[in-house]
Formats: sequence, C-alpha cells, structure tokens
Amino acid sequence: MEHMFDHFFTWFEMPSVGLPAVFISAFISATLIPAGSEPILFGYITLNPHLFWVAIMVATVGNTLGGMLDWWLGVLARKSFKVMDGPSNSRLKRWLAEWGPKLLLLSWLPGLGDPLCLAAGWLKLPWQPCLIYMFIGKLFRFIMLTWLLTLVPDTFWHQLGHWLHLI
Repeated sequence: MEHMFDHFFTWFEMPSVGLPAVFISAFISATLIPAGSEPILFGYITLNPHLFWVAIMVATVGNTLGGMLDWWLGVLARKSFKVMDGPSNSRLKRWLAEWGPKLLLLSWLPGLGDPLCLAAGWLKLPWQPCLIYMFIGKLFRFIMLTWLLTLVPDTFWHQLGHWLHLI
C-alpha cells in the first residue's frame, strides 16, 4: 500500500507529506474548530515554490469541503430541531433571499465565515451555488494571503524563528 502512495505522489511530483497536510489543515480550519491553515500553506509554498498553484488549489478544495461540511451540519441542525418560521427567521430569510449564496464569497472571513456556511445550510440555500461562491471566496483568500506573505522579507521569518526558539 505504501508503495502505491509513493508512486502516486511521484507521478504528480508531489512531496508525500506536504500536500495532504495542506489539505487537512485547510479542511479543519474551515469547520467550527478554530485553526489556521495559512502557516502550513505558506511553509509548503516556501519549500516548493514550483507547486504554488497546486498548493493553492489543494488548500482551496480542502477549505471549501470543510465549509460544505458546515453547510451540511446547518441542514442537519435545522432538521433535528424542526424549526418553525418565526418573525426573526422570516426577516433573515428575506435578507438572504436578496443576497443568497453570494454571501458565501465572505466565507473566508475569520470568525464570520464558518457560521455563515452553517447559516446557509440552516436556511436551505441551494448547495451548488453555495459551493461555487464559497470556492471563489476561499480561492481569492488563499491567493491574496499567500502573495502578501511572500512580500515579507526572509529576514523577518528568520528572526521570528529565532524568537520562537527562545520561548
């Protein structure tokens, strides 16, 4: 079995540890578990700059699937609680009917994105447009944050590593 995985990663020219770690960290950070995937993604891209776009896509897919897990949990929660439409729920539905799944372009925002994905499922927004808008928002996030991190001089990262080593 291990030989099969080695062959698979060699075939795609992927280091055997890095991309699965990027995927898993991106997936977990998109759920309601607070974790950040950017350090792992940035570290991977720093070590493998030729796989920039592959790593960005792996992180985006993992993060989007984690967001869709939140969406699905919202659907399940609504079914479990057999919610009746009250006045506040109707107002929220009207507001979301105007914006709909497009709001999931903001699903990348820390602290807001995960509950937004959960609310989209709770309100039964259609999964296909939710998936598409979520993917676009998360892709933009990973491209921008990774690009911004590449602008930070290497000396800063070396000093940071030294300071963390002292702690």
